[in-house]
Amino acid sequence: MIKRTLCFSTPAYLSLRNRQLVWKKPNEEKEDNASDGKKNESQRTVPIEDIGVVVLDNKQITITQALLAALLENNCAVITCDTRSMPVGMLLPLEGNHTQRERFTRQIEASLPLRKQLWQQTIRQKIANQESVLRRHTGTETRCMNRWAEDVRSGDPDNLEARAAAYYWKNLFAEHVQGFVRGREEDPPNNLLNYGYAILRAVVARALVSSGLLPTLGIHHHNRYNAYCLADDIMEPYRPYVDELVLNIVRTDDYTELTQRMKARLLNIPVLDVVIGGQRSPLMVAVTTTTASLAKCFTGEMRKITYPEMD
Repeated sequence: MIKRTLCFSTPAYLSLRNRQLVWKKPNEEKEDNASDGKKNESQRTVPIEDIGVVVLDNKQITITQALLAALLENNCAVITCDTRSMPVGMLLPLEGNHTQRERFTRQIEASLPLRKQLWQQTIRQKIANQESVLRRHTGTETRCMNRWAEDVRSGDPDNLEARAAAYYWKNLFAEHVQGFVRGREEDPPNNLLNYGYAILRAVVARALVSSGLLPTLGIHHHNRYNAYCLADDIMEPYRPYVDELVLNIVRTDDYTELTQRMKARLLNIPVLDVVIGGQRSPLMVAVTTTTASLAKCFTGEMRKITYPEMD
């Protein structure tokens, strides 16, 4: 089942009733109180079981503890945003799989050679997907990208990921954005990329928890201040899907501001069509396939992570 992504960007009162998320505007809440408990017809409800990600993007949102608990029990990721509408925090459930302790142990005990091999697979697929985006949407020569993907060794000691990234970002927006530089604090469309990656990161972190894995313990990333190192690892081959979506926005719209319309388009990331294991699937479902395969790599049941392949 494809879970819904909900974004609340205006003042709201969010509560729980009968396993439903109840959304009311602040003035509607006052009207309900003044009408002796009669239901306000303009309130909206969504079944908790249908929700996968919730984005809280306004300082005047009130959310009840009962609703937060219900969302987390349903393995939902809850994202909070700052005054610039950029995600700054995420809540995830503590328990997402019935064999969680065993899987934690296998993940923690994973050998260095295994982690290096998994990182090799990750970077190979990331570069291959980047090559696909360049080939389909630009006139850039991409044979070098194919070569770099093939040449990635265990652990990527030659840092071919960085070499491919430099070439990729130099050419991706070249026809539409003069002098583009990729960076969190750089000029647009970096704002769109940052927002899209935050949504993707939440989807991946949620799937990792569902697969009984620790999002903090990465196979390559190991920043002591990063609570989602493994999510940052596993999302790498999925980033080109966000890049492609942002490129389409840049081609057709004014991308200088992160407007409500822009955010609405980026919130479609979990339902983007991807190919994984030879079959088409929504991105959110594909990510679950990826994290389940990673868990099996840690237990020795599989030797390769299942990643999406761009056409």
